[in-house]
This record gives sequence, structure tokens and C-alpha cells, in this order.
Amino acid sequence: MPALAKRLDRVKVAATVQMTIKARELRDQGINVIALTIGEPDFATPGNAIEAAHQAALAGETKYPPQDGVKKLKEAVQRKFKRDHGLDFALDEIAVSNGGKQALFNALLATLDEGDEVVIPAPYWGAYPLMVRLLGGEPVFVTCPQNNGFKLRPEDLDAAITPKTKWLMLNFPNNPTGAACSAAELEAIAAVMRKHPHVWILCDDMYEHLMYADFQHTTLAQVAPDLRERTLTVSGVSKTYAMTGWRIGFYAGPKALVKAMVNMQGQATAGVSSVGQAAAAAALDGPQEIVGQMRDEYRRRRDLVVDRLNAMPGITCHRPEGAFYVYPDIAGCIGKTTPKGVKIVTDEDFALALLDEGHVALVHGAAFGMSPYLRISYATDYDSLAEAMVRMDAFARSLA
Repeated sequence: MPALAKRLDRVKVAATVQMTIKARELRDQGINVIALTIGEPDFATPGNAIEAAHQAALAGETKYPPQDGVKKLKEAVQRKFKRDHGLDFALDEIAVSNGGKQALFNALLATLDEGDEVVIPAPYWGAYPLMVRLLGGEPVFVTCPQNNGFKLRPEDLDAAITPKTKWLMLNFPNNPTGAACSAAELEAIAAVMRKHPHVWILCDDMYEHLMYADFQHTTLAQVAPDLRERTLTVSGVSKTYAMTGWRIGFYAGPKALVKAMVNMQGQATAGVSSVGQAAAAAALDGPQEIVGQMRDEYRRRRDLVVDRLNAMPGITCHRPEGAFYVYPDIAGCIGKTTPKGVKIVTDEDFALALLDEGHVALVHGAAFGMSPYLRISYATDYDSLAEAMVRMDAFARSLA
């Protein structure tokens, strides 16, 4: 058999995917597993978005679209940035991608040279370092401790930047912790970045509309307009409008960077589904009440999960400002043994034993760069979450 590329040695299958596969295998054996692994809304896509896609297909909008996105969607994105953050972008500073993930990949592919460093606050979404390594870069992790709300401390950021740093990647609200930064906290980060003009700044705002307790989302280009010429802002419709399968992301930033990213996309996938773009435009421009309804339900689920976790022995859980994840600390469970005789040495041991003995699937914190923690997605129905918490509580109490 001919050889595969050596770059495959730099990456592995994401832990989230691995745990989802394990849960599916147990379900195939007839075991009732509750999976809290994937960050995918359980709500239906808004009807106006589905109808817009239908009408676009009927109208013949089924041909190759422009690589940077159809004008109707780009104009909707333009209005969205103005409406949400007071940001004015020209149409040639905006582009559409196959989900937000491709936007991140395009940005790194268009800018990273071998050995370039990318500063990634930890905990982080596991895809970030995997992408960086795949493209020959070096991830540099900066710990964001729980006692600081899982937020980036300016002094730690400053210490991590070197002449080889190419990007800083910010993700608020954060996956996996749900942490979000205020305008003042982002301004403190901006103050550091003004000292390092050779570094690009990427703001992954995919969870921007999932904010709780009157916490207002702010993005860096909004609080630091002087940094706009090196700031890329990424978002999409997947989380806000329960449109994960439509694969529509978008981004805005400096014209030259956006042009380079579109070029990279053209070499890989070219334009994005035309009917999907019609649906996304309808979601962005249509009634927004559904977003508030989903957010209210997520907040109810968050409070259920946080309260139940904090009542479990050996577990403490920070109450996050946004997204639909919690990131509980399980330090009090390390060193204990399960009823089946499994010694809990790591958070991965806990996650695997909970799946096997408690039939709840979640992801261990090491996959996101901080241990001993777990990531729990509460983007599933309330009753399933309640049952999962009952099972997890019984498992935690069974440890000896």
C-alpha cells in the first residue's frame, strides 16, 4: 500500500468524536446511554430559514455560488455586524465559509508558515491546536484558571507572545467553559496586543448570542477599533439558530486577509451551498424571538446541571456566562475506585468509567487542555439532562 502523508502524525481524532463513537457503540448493544458530548442544539431550525431554502431551490438558485458568498447573505452578515456590535464592514471584507470551522482553517492556512506560533488560551476547543499542528505551526497554551473565571489574564498573554507568534485565538463565550469577557476585560487584552503589532487576532464568536444574566457580548474589534486591521471576527448560524447541519459560517476582517482566505477556500471547497446561504440570510434578517426562547431554555438547563453537579461529592462546577457547556472540576474524585474496580487516576479514567458504569457520555478535560475537569454539553432536552445528573450523582457517590 502506498504511504500516507506524514502530516497525519501531527493530528488525531478529536476526543469529542471518540466519545460520541463509544456512546453510539453502547447504544447499538441496546444500552440506554445519555450522550452529553456534542455541542449541537437540539432545537429545530427556524421555519423561515427552511422556507427560504425551499424557495431558493424552486427559483433555481442551485448553481455554483461565488467563492466568497452570495451577495444577499453577505449583506445580511453586514447588517448583523452593524446591528449586534456597531461594526461597519464593506462587502469585500466579508466572506462565507462551510461552517465556522472552515473560516478558522482558511485563516491559518493563509497565514501560517512552518514553526509559526499560535497563542491559544486554555481550556480551548480541541480543534484549535489540531489545525495549527496540521499546518506546521506550534500551539502555545496560556492557562486561564478557574479562579479567574476561566478568562485570559493580560500578564500571562503578554508573557506568551514571542517574535514567532502569528496569531492569538480568542473564543468567548468559550467552548468548553462557557466563560465570557466583558468589554473592560477585552480592553485589557487589547492593551497587550497593541504592544505586539506583528500578531493577528482571531475572535471566534460562534456562541455570541448564548449569553445569560444580562451579560452583553462584546467582540475585540468593537472595543479596540485601532486593532481592526489585524482582527478577524468569525461567527455563523450553527449555534444561534440551531443550523449545525446547514454548514454556514462567515467572517469579517481586513480586506487583504479575507481575500487570501477566500483564495485558500477556492483551492479546497470553493463556494458554499447556495440554498444553505439563502436559509442563513433568512435567519439573520428574520424574527429573532426564537433566539431568546432558546437562550432562556439553555439557561434553565445550565442552572439544573450546575446545581446538581455542585451537590455531588468530589465535584465543583463554575456557573458560566454563556454557551451551552459546563466544565466541572473533579479533583475530589481522583484517586478513588469505581464499583467495578477501576482506579480513577485521570479525568479520562472518570469519563470512560462513567460511560461504562453509569451510561453517561461526556468528554474529559484533558482534551481541552486542563485537568482534572470534564466538559458537559447541555444542548439536549431537560429530562435527559435531569436523568444524566441522577446517574452521574450515583456514580460519584459509588466511588470509594
